[in-house]
Amino acid sequence: MILWIGIGGIAGAFARYYLGKWVASKSRSTFPFGTFLINISGSFVLGLLYALHANTTVPSWAWFVFGSGFCGAYTTFSTFGYETVQLIEQKRWGLAAAYVAGSVVTGLLLAWAGMIIVG
Repeated sequence: MILWIGIGGIAGAFARYYLGKWVASKSRSTFPFGTFLINISGSFVLGLLYALHANTTVPSWAWFVFGSGFCGAYTTFSTFGYETVQLIEQKRWGLAAAYVAGSVVTGLLLAWAGMIIVG
């Protein structure tokens, strides 16, 4: 099982890296859209997986591989914290506050939406 969680983690890390780079190449803003998109989409997917697993539609192995492995590596709290500190150091207070509030609120709402969709 640990090997499969690791494989899920590798896939999540690669997805995070390449999606983050792609989003950054399309944005001209100092707002960290890549990490924001990754974290909120990961919250949504994890909410879906949780609800499916709770309803026994998703077997335990899939919950661990995709929930702990993929989503655990795909989403990133450390980058979120680092980018917030960078915005604060640049005295971009409003952007830092919007990033924190937007990430937390949107992440929670999308995790909840994923759970609601499954029922």
